[in-house]
Amino acid sequence: MIRAISHIPARDVDADVAGEVVLDFDGRYRRRCMMETESGLPFLLDLERAVHLRGGDGLLLDDGRCIAVVAAPEPLAKLRCGNTEQMMRLAWHLGNRHLPVMIHAGRIYIRRDHVIEAMVRGLGASVEEVEIPFDPEDGAYAGGNTNGAHGHVP
Repeated sequence: MIRAISHIPARDVDADVAGEVVLDFDGRYRRRCMMETESGLPFLLDLERAVHLRGGDGLLLDDGRCIAVVAAPEPLAKLRCGNTEQMMRLAWHLGNRHLPVMIHAGRIYIRRDHVIEAMVRGLGASVEEVEIPFDPEDGAYAGGNTNGAHGHVP
């Protein structure tokens, strides 16, 4: 069985990859599990520790090939507020519930949840259903890996 033995950050991935694996947010945080590329190549993810994989990262196979990680689109809610004070209040309430959030200028993305969506509407936010890759902020103790430099998000 071919094994993926290490994580390659996106900045170090060579353009010549042997295949792609498309994973949602939960699937991109694993240490050991069976995976399959889009072209049907099965492999065992066998990392020393769980790593938060991001779209564009790579997985080094034990035969020297690289598999590209693609972040799958997921159903999300795009939250917007009328002013900065409302947005800060909204962020506080989401953080108080320990929800994973993806933050971009003027908007916050969360996984779809009708209860939370009703709460944020009550706080004055608009909610728009979108389907894009979910790459939430790492926790404050995650070691300094921030999401601010990731690609364009609608």
